[in-house]
Amino acid sequence: MMADIQQVEARVVLEISLSKLRANYRKVAQAVAPLQVMAILKANAYGLGVRPVAQALRQEGVLWFGVAELREAVEIADIGARILLLGSVLPDEIPAAIAHDFTLPVSDLASARLIDAEARRQGKMAKGHLAIDSGMGRLGIPIAAAPTIIPEIAGLENLKCEGIYSHFPFAYGDSDFSNHQVTALLHLMGGLEQKGIRFAHAHIANSDGIHNIDASHRPPFTIARTGINLYGCFDLEGHQTLPLEPVLSLRSRLVAIRDLPWGASIGYGRTHTLKKPTRVGTVAIGYADGLPLQLSDCGHLSIRGKDCPILGRISMDYTTISLEAIPEAQIGDPVICLDDALQVGDWAKAKGTIPYEIICSIGNRVKRVYME
Repeated sequence: MMADIQQVEARVVLEISLSKLRANYRKVAQAVAPLQVMAILKANAYGLGVRPVAQALRQEGVLWFGVAELREAVEIADIGARILLLGSVLPDEIPAAIAHDFTLPVSDLASARLIDAEARRQGKMAKGHLAIDSGMGRLGIPIAAAPTIIPEIAGLENLKCEGIYSHFPFAYGDSDFSNHQVTALLHLMGGLEQKGIRFAHAHIANSDGIHNIDASHRPPFTIARTGINLYGCFDLEGHQTLPLEPVLSLRSRLVAIRDLPWGASIGYGRTHTLKKPTRVGTVAIGYADGLPLQLSDCGHLSIRGKDCPILGRISMDYTTISLEAIPEAQIGDPVICLDDALQVGDWAKAKGTIPYEIICSIGNRVKRVYME
């Protein structure tokens, strides 16, 4: 009889604590009240798995999800929250977005007219949030041109712009610039109100803004957006004002143990040469699974609470570690790669990058397991 592959334990497992996810949401929601929280679920919930994450947050009371593009929205359309497409919308995506009742980004007059025309064809009223470029320089109506452009958009019959939003490029470091963005957006809203244009929703706060720019998550804003904070991670710079817990842990297994002599070299490029006889272990995790190559010869993994230095260059599928601290290790032992002690931020510092990239780089072959 052929063995059931489902009974074979995965080599690399990413555990996501849904209870910690919910607790992090509650802490953020309390910090920004009375504003609502928009949970940012783009890029498959930063690689953690969008449907289980979205379902857990919806059960906790989240009313808004933010995604980057149409296909991401469709994947969670049945979960019950309002969904805002935060990025851009292409002309061929507009019909499906309207048919699904997603809230569209309105970033210029041309796209607004296309949305309006398609909504009229479908016999519907499209919903949109005006995207304002107040300093990101990427997408949106330039804030200097907004007082002229927005009244034209507001006059379209089948597009209701019920919200307005902008985005911080540097909320973790440049509070003067970020506060100027807040002031500029509020000034724009005030001027539009004098013309009879009002919005049910307004938002500019992101995860960094929640920690660093107080005015961004206070009325008259109505929504605060957060993604990485829900997962218990922070930017490496700026303040960390909320006691959030990491929701993820990453583990692999020891697949080989060898006693190598003095002078033996390890890994591609022969970058590590043993200076004494050493017991080494091979771990079934590599850069294809998200382990940063920059941890080669300087990072460590953990077995039974003992730090095991990485020896040589990390490869696509395997990593070699020293077992000097735990010579009694056995093949099949769990190897901890990320947990409460060895965190995403540590890997980001070692790689010279940001925590967002670390989480999003965890490979597709890594099994996601959701814990209550």
